[in-house]
Amino acid sequence: MTMDLAIPRAQPAAGVFARFSACINDDGSSAAGGTPGLRREPAGPPIRSVVRAVELLQALNRRSVSTLDFLHAQTGLPKPSIVRMMQTLQRCGLVQHAPQHGAYYLSSGVLLLSHGYHSEPMIVEASAALLDALTLRLKWPLAIAVLQDFAMVVRYSTIPLSPLALRHSTLNLSLSLVSRAIGRSYLAFCSPDQRIALLNALTASDSPEDRPAKNIDAMQDMLDEVRENGFAMRDPSVCLASNTLAVPVFGNHGVACSIGMTYFSSVMKPAQAVQRFLPELQTVAEEIGQRLKDLQAAGARRKPSQ
Repeated sequence: MTMDLAIPRAQPAAGVFARFSACINDDGSSAAGGTPGLRREPAGPPIRSVVRAVELLQALNRRSVSTLDFLHAQTGLPKPSIVRMMQTLQRCGLVQHAPQHGAYYLSSGVLLLSHGYHSEPMIVEASAALLDALTLRLKWPLAIAVLQDFAMVVRYSTIPLSPLALRHSTLNLSLSLVSRAIGRSYLAFCSPDQRIALLNALTASDSPEDRPAKNIDAMQDMLDEVRENGFAMRDPSVCLASNTLAVPVFGNHGVACSIGMTYFSSVMKPAQAVQRFLPELQTVAEEIGQRLKDLQAAGARRKPSQ
């Protein structure tokens, strides 16, 4: 079943942002209250000092060492303002003054700002626009889910864009690896070692939806069929009103998540859903996978050397 949820924000390094926030307050600006949610517009105009600070950090990122003239040309900010902001950013541990007069460079402190950006936020960034576009075209809701403990948890859904969604909203819904299409898709395509470990753990689960895992031979046959077909369907006994067609998404380290499209059982039979929608679903999964690989590779390049 697809569902809507708020995307959990990556948690940046507390120390750097605490210093950064304190420095901004020292400059006399104030923080806007509240946290914007998914697809919500800002409540008011942006805080100019914060926007300028971000623009300067982006400009500094374009060169190993940036002169005052370069920063002025890149941002259009007055040079005296740039100097004051560079002093503030230096106090925050993000910028260093170069030996030559009027030049600056980013310090290693900026690396801490990306430490919270990984895994689930990357998956959402890689998939959101593609899933939105597909739902706008096909009308059916789509969801993307990642492994958490011994189940799949949805991290993004296109329910707000779908006129055919069964549910209004479901936050962080946990889906069985055994009976749900998204779970079966992940379980079938993960590494053999991980699959064995997950199946062994699922045999001890008390969830009714995980009960079929106690029959290991039947589970292996079902997962073999999923791998052979390249897609998974939900156990029809879970919900008679709808069904889900799901496929895996692969990153640089194997299967990273699964995406699923939910449709009304009264409108289409499983074979019809496969014929009509599987090619597009697989194409989108490949595109998401490529975007995810690019983000993972970029993240690996940003990591500080050990």
